[in-house]
Amino acid sequence: EVQLQASGGGLVQAGGSLRLSCAYSGFTFDDYVIAWFRQAPGKEREGVSCISDRFGSTNYEDSVKGRFSLPADTNKNTVYLQMNSLKPEDTAVYYCAASSTVIASAIMSPASYRSWGQGTQVTVSS
Repeated sequence: EVQLQASGGGLVQAGGSLRLSCAYSGFTFDDYVIAWFRQAPGKEREGVSCISDRFGSTNYEDSVKGRFSLPADTNKNTVYLQMNSLKPEDTAVYYCAASSTVIASAIMSPASYRSWGQGTQVTVSS
């Protein structure tokens, strides 16, 4: 059974950093795409970043490029979302998700993922 657990959210001032963790089990990193999504109040869930050994790529949503990174520790079955230079507009509930069937053209689409972890709140104060 695929399981994902997200953690690490919190309150941070603008310009600060946070590192979210997504601990996964029930699958191997090589076979899955693991992605981070976020959802702000009143907005649709959007893709933030994803990593795929299968596609050999790491993708980032335009607004987080250069600020966020996606290190992975396969020994710990954990993918991280390192968030630097945080902005108030980064405030949202962040989710990690995984899929073995996502296609490259839809890799940042929430509809491509069936396995989700619980959300973790990130609040960036101005």
